[in-house]
Amino acid sequence: MNGRFTITDLNEAKHQGQKIVAVSCYDYTTARLVSQTDVQMILVGDSAAEVVLGHDSTLPATMDFMVTITAAVRRGAPNVFLVADMPFLSCQVGKTEAVKNAGRFMSQAGAQMVKIEANCADLDVLKAVSDAGIAVMGHIGIRPQNISKIGRFKAEGTTARQAVEMIHLAEQMVDYGASALLIEGTAAEVGEIITSRCDVPVISCGSGPHCDGQILIVTDILGLTQGPSPKFARDFGQLAERTIEAFNTYAKDIHDGRFPDQAHSYHMKSGQFEQLQELLRGEPKSEELPINTHVH
Repeated sequence: MNGRFTITDLNEAKHQGQKIVAVSCYDYTTARLVSQTDVQMILVGDSAAEVVLGHDSTLPATMDFMVTITAAVRRGAPNVFLVADMPFLSCQVGKTEAVKNAGRFMSQAGAQMVKIEANCADLDVLKAVSDAGIAVMGHIGIRPQNISKIGRFKAEGTTARQAVEMIHLAEQMVDYGASALLIEGTAAEVGEIITSRCDVPVISCGSGPHCDGQILIVTDILGLTQGPSPKFARDFGQLAERTIEAFNTYAKDIHDGRFPDQAHSYHMKSGQFEQLQELLRGEPKSEELPINTHVH
């Protein structure tokens, strides 16, 4: 990829019918690898609370944590379009606080866009952030920050009434200033309609093949996730077993004395070991050392 991918590039991709490739990742090392591929967008999602910290929801992610990891990803992937996820309670407490928090992602972490999980009640907040000169991605469909109200996740937009509500919400978000949309866990038919009716890039997270782009979490892509994954996730790497095998080989080589070997050790400069031996031979033996009898 030549130069940094920008919002202009996203819009051009949509209007030229070119698919946008996005991943969610959370660290410098992985971002460096992503930056060497054809992936155009990284979302630093609040799913890091689950994937990185081991929580059972996204709710424990804080602003400080999200800003820190977003900055790390930017350092690892300076050329990729970077979206930062507004965590729980970062924008639900009012427009002023939302703008301030979104601004931190821009000024402290190098993000180019923030993502806001939103419903109709949140449109004014989305507009305030957009009016402050910050590009916003509206997130509809399954909204993980809403877990305490819904109990468990299920596919959205599977009935005509739900579909109409989602389509209207998507259109309202664009009217209120959203520069992009992410649709999670939604019927493919609804994703296709929203993509055709909205003049901004629409990214699918389990919302069918007809959106402008697709996103998955990096651990799902690499096959590092153990246990159940969402229906829409796909393993492209099968790296979990290979990673476990590498750790076991490492442990066995240590136990068997094969690691580290001479090639993986530092050594003294030529002739210095012999000088060290001479110095050690000239030292008094421990029984010859004076005894300090001073009492403190």
